[in-house]
Amino acid sequence: MKKQIVVLLGLLCVLKGYGQHTDANIFGDVKSNGEHLPYVSVYVKGSNKGTATDLSGHYMLIDLKPGRHVVVANSVGYKPVEKEVVVNEAQSVEVNFVLEEQIMAIDDVVITGTKTFKRKTDSPVIVNVMEGKMLELVQASTLSEGLVFQPGIRMETDCQTCNYTQLRMNGLGGGYSQILINSRPVFSPLTGLYGLEQIPANMIERIEVVRGGASALYGAGAIGGTVNVITRLPDRDGYAVNANVASVNGKSNDFMVNANVSAVSDRRNSGLTLFASHRKRESYDHNGDGYSEMAQLKNNSFGVNTYLLPAPNHKIELNFSSMYEYRYGGNKEEEPAFLADQSEERVHHVLMGGLDYSVSFNENLSSFGAFLAMQRTDRDHYTGILPDMEEVNSEGENLYEKHLVAPPYGVTDNQTYVGGVQLNHMLLNFVSGRNNLTMGMEYNYDMVDDEISAYQYVVDQKTRNFGAFLQSDWAINRKLTLLAGIRSDKHNMVDNVIVSPRFSLLYKYSNWQFRTSWSTGFRAPQAFDADLHIAFAGGGIQKVQLASDLKEEHSESWSASVNYDYPNEHFIFGFTAEGFYTELKDAFVLEEIGDGASVNSILEKRNGGGSVVKGATIEVRGNYNRRVQLEAGLTVQNSRYDRAIMWSEELPGSKKYLRTPEEYGYFTIAYTAVSGFKVALSGVYTGEMLVPHFGLAEDSGTPEKDVLKNSSSFWDNNVKLSYLFSWLEKGIGLEVSGGVQNVLNAYQDDFDTGKYRDSGYIYGPSRPRTVFLGLKLLSL
Repeated sequence: MKKQIVVLLGLLCVLKGYGQHTDANIFGDVKSNGEHLPYVSVYVKGSNKGTATDLSGHYMLIDLKPGRHVVVANSVGYKPVEKEVVVNEAQSVEVNFVLEEQIMAIDDVVITGTKTFKRKTDSPVIVNVMEGKMLELVQASTLSEGLVFQPGIRMETDCQTCNYTQLRMNGLGGGYSQILINSRPVFSPLTGLYGLEQIPANMIERIEVVRGGASALYGAGAIGGTVNVITRLPDRDGYAVNANVASVNGKSNDFMVNANVSAVSDRRNSGLTLFASHRKRESYDHNGDGYSEMAQLKNNSFGVNTYLLPAPNHKIELNFSSMYEYRYGGNKEEEPAFLADQSEERVHHVLMGGLDYSVSFNENLSSFGAFLAMQRTDRDHYTGILPDMEEVNSEGENLYEKHLVAPPYGVTDNQTYVGGVQLNHMLLNFVSGRNNLTMGMEYNYDMVDDEISAYQYVVDQKTRNFGAFLQSDWAINRKLTLLAGIRSDKHNMVDNVIVSPRFSLLYKYSNWQFRTSWSTGFRAPQAFDADLHIAFAGGGIQKVQLASDLKEEHSESWSASVNYDYPNEHFIFGFTAEGFYTELKDAFVLEEIGDGASVNSILEKRNGGGSVVKGATIEVRGNYNRRVQLEAGLTVQNSRYDRAIMWSEELPGSKKYLRTPEEYGYFTIAYTAVSGFKVALSGVYTGEMLVPHFGLAEDSGTPEKDVLKNSSSFWDNNVKLSYLFSWLEKGIGLEVSGGVQNVLNAYQDDFDTGKYRDSGYIYGPSRPRTVFLGLKLLSL
């Protein structure tokens, strides 16, 4: 009876006159484990014809072009199923689907490695995927908090006052990795200072991570790796609203509310997703000296992602987001920043967006894509120490009065524009096997204008890079794939065109994949994220400047890996082991060069000779009976310069990389009960590392007391419990959650105190023990 009703409804739609009336229809249902599945995407492959199953699990496609079609049923958490169907004019054909749950996403379709859609097991480079639902599971409210649960990646907080973060991958600092938004490099060096914390988790569909620089399609500076943040695109009508409140060690509160709404047209040829996020976090003072160790935050973000299929094989995507952030660290929050004894204040207005057009032709053997993307950041900021009332300089000027007349406020304008084209063509008979050729070019312009007059600090940097690439993804046979590419870049801060060849080889045998890669790259002599941060050190202000003779840094990298996954009816177990080796020539280093006229100390970025980073990463994963899931990763690495780096004028230099532990890793364990109950355990491990301390906190201007501390290792463990109340017949769900972050309270216990603290003396977890509660209303 239900099938007849569906047919009748379809005929009524035809009578209303939707498009061309062929009366060639396909209808049916979608099930899994004997149960009907609602909101499953059902579409005709290679066309803009599509729909979704209703609450009863049924669907109907109407007015199709008569002939042979491939119909696909696809839903998150299930393996997609394709069926070939022949329909005739004035005929309705029944096609039913049975979907199989994916125990683990061991063979996701990914794009970051080659800029083409590929199964993970077919990708010549390793691509790790973190879905948006995993961000929820580990209670990650921002991109920064989620990235720590990826192998080979470490997130660190580098400032005790403003809490800016830095991503490190394969033992290399943030400037050696490329962060993409929807595959576009709009994350500028300035955005890298705070942007990882400004992107809310509800904006993210998934994160794809490529360790190393084996793909020629990304910037030559992607030496450590590439992080591609893919924002949410609509796949069905739905909504979700969730609120979380947290207590930071019983002293301060952190409140966040997120909302997402998505809508898809009946014909599945257009869709829209809206998201909004609000956060308010009070500052946190850990040692009771009146100065915050966690900055006060106020964030408001909203955005839209939309797509349109204007014709068969054509697609247009548009994304836009606006992010506002107020950040304050120091003391005397109720006063203007310049009256605080020590403080940093930041007001960010960030606009980010992109437009993509793609078309496939030549019976889907060829495709063309073009894109434009941009970001603009307007920042008002203050970084300063209030002088004592009687304090004078060498010229006899009263510094307190001088400070009140001209406090060290700054203004920043940062703009990034990226545009490019890409052409793909599949050669079906290429010697042996098939070869997917990719060629393209892109232009990247970034401008940073940052000035603090009181410190005579000016950054007026304009970078322009034109890159062209050619890559061959040659599947020689079912077992062997060779990825060979070459990239040429002309950067305005480098005299010559730099050519960067890159190779990867994949060999598959049964459930095993063996990969090896070689790549070259460079970094231009420009200011990167950490260079743009003004710090407090040695009782005053510390800044970074570029050496006048700074030249580009070159890299050469090798890696080899083995990947294995064993699937069973009830469980899946797998592991990946990778070794990496990167050699840097004319490596960038920071060395102290003394005091400046308006700041207490200066670190100069210079070319420091050679450097080698080597190590290994191992990750394991498993899932038992779709109920228990485990993921874990550990990186062991060694980072050394050829010569000792004089980070302090008062101490012997060090060949070891600072702030770089030789062991770090993570784990997640999740249990999902049939009843809707979930429990997740997660943790991050960081080994010992060398942390510089400039001067004494209790005594102004004591560089002769600089110390290089060997920090102790620590665990940051978390637990989250949740229960979903489901009213499937009404399509509504209510999830209640709660838990504890940093359960063992493994927080740094030797922070600097007082007005002259060294803001860079910070290591360990980003927060102390934090208890949280959450409530989420969502459509099912």
